Amino acid sequence: MKNRNGEKIGWIGGWLGSFLWVLALAVMFLFQNKGRAGLIGLVLVALGVFYIFSCAPWKNPQTPYWRLMIRLYAVFLTAIVWALWAFGGLQGSGLNEWFLLLLLPVLTPLFTLGRRTWNQFTEQKEP
Repeated sequence: MKNRNGEKIGWIGGWLGSFLWVLALAVMFLFQNKGRAGLIGLVLVALGVFYIFSCAPWKNPQTPYWRLMIRLYAVFLTAIVWALWAFGGLQGSGLNEWFLLLLLPVLTPLFTLGRRTWNQFTEQKEP
């Protein structure tokens, strides 16, 4: 049986890293006395952390990756909408509709890993 600690660290570290900006913005909004925006951001971070660990592929070895990641992506995309709202919309943030194209590379894992499961990677024969 292969030791897969690196993959576990990658899952946890990668997803935690992807939510760091939400935490930073939430704290910033709290210091700016934008309490509602700050608290909503903290709730989104907490929800993201919850899903990082509850949807971990080694805890759900038969579940396709896309089903595990969809909840995390939902929280992540909600956080983007939250940030835009907190900054006053697209115009208030200084962005335009083309900004949304930058989200396409973020969705790449859904297409590259999508149907695979944790067990499929362990069942592969080693040379």
